[in-house]
Amino acid sequence: MQTHFTDADLQKPHIREADRVLRTCVHCGFCNATCPTYQLLGDERDGPRGRIYLMKELLESRDDDDQVTKETQLHLDRCLTCRNCETTCPSGVEYHKLLDIGRAEVDRRVGRTPKERALRYGLRHALVEPRRFQALLKMGQVFRPLVPGALRDKMPAKPVDPGTRPEGKQHARQMLILEGCVQPGLSPNTNAATARVLDRLGIGLTPAPEAGCCGAIDYHLNAQEAGRQRMRDNIDAWWPHVEAGCEAIVQTASGCGAFVKEYGEMLEDDPEYAEKAQRISALAKDLVEILREEDLEALKVDASRKLAFHCPCTLQHAQRLNGVGENVLTRLGFNLTPVRDAHLCCGSAGTYSVTQPELAKQLRDNKLDALEAGNPEVIVTANIGCQTHLDGAGRTRVRHWVEIVDEALGQAG
Repeated sequence: MQTHFTDADLQKPHIREADRVLRTCVHCGFCNATCPTYQLLGDERDGPRGRIYLMKELLESRDDDDQVTKETQLHLDRCLTCRNCETTCPSGVEYHKLLDIGRAEVDRRVGRTPKERALRYGLRHALVEPRRFQALLKMGQVFRPLVPGALRDKMPAKPVDPGTRPEGKQHARQMLILEGCVQPGLSPNTNAATARVLDRLGIGLTPAPEAGCCGAIDYHLNAQEAGRQRMRDNIDAWWPHVEAGCEAIVQTASGCGAFVKEYGEMLEDDPEYAEKAQRISALAKDLVEILREEDLEALKVDASRKLAFHCPCTLQHAQRLNGVGENVLTRLGFNLTPVRDAHLCCGSAGTYSVTQPELAKQLRDNKLDALEAGNPEVIVTANIGCQTHLDGAGRTRVRHWVEIVDEALGQAG
């Protein structure tokens, strides 16, 4: 794609990066064929190619250009950032990097309504602090009938009891785990089940309570510097363990994992943290990456349950681990039902299901239809956002896959 930035424009790092990404696009439109919002809405501006053109016009225009409108902002807001287009693109366009730049620029130019600002502020401050979120969650469960529907559906009536979590210090192999911000409240058993499964494999989990939210929520709601600061805080919390020989940083939420794996890129211009960020990104591993290297057959799991696996976009498109979760479960002996259109987003997409509830609900219902076609006993996934969004429909139960493995290990004795 030809661009028309001035030499002065190209002195700005974000314009220089946008120019690099834009020039890789060849207008082919293959991306639209796999874009969930384009399939629903049929509007070129709600597909990757159209949004790329909108962002090109936005970034090449002057600050006083009246062509930059709320409509441009709407079409960028409707993007799920699922990165399905990146998997499809034959030219390797790093669309998500351009989108981060475009969203920040259109917000600077157009601004937000008071209602939009209040919602985004509330999401950022309610979700990223685990203790605050858990307190708000308990309050919401008490006053459930008064909670707006889009939020009420995401609140579990009664999470699975996490049970006993092994300390793990007796093992020579030690890993860190990112506890997460909303997962300890919404699905407290996930990380406990992870600790028990890894304990069976001779791997201990070292606690790092100082580490908090990965930074993705702030970053993708255009509070990008706040997101970068959370990255730095996490690096500081993990670094002593890294220096002590920590083998990996385990991620049980694929959305967090995808983001931590990009710390190195997002902090590459930070002289104090660039090198450390690269090291942290290299150590970040989704739980399926850990298990695929282990002797799973020796676990003797009672894998009698019939499962449908929903592979989150952040696992298959961002981390490029499509098929790995399914392979792990198959090696353990589980019967996985086929899922049509498995590449399509479920509509959760971080905070998208709250900011774009109508589109998110359509995508959720389509995804559940596909997942339930094989009549599974339970649907399993690898990301807390997908889990709560899908489970909120009140149809087939949706859980993190490691919980099912943990239960099967217990049944096997």
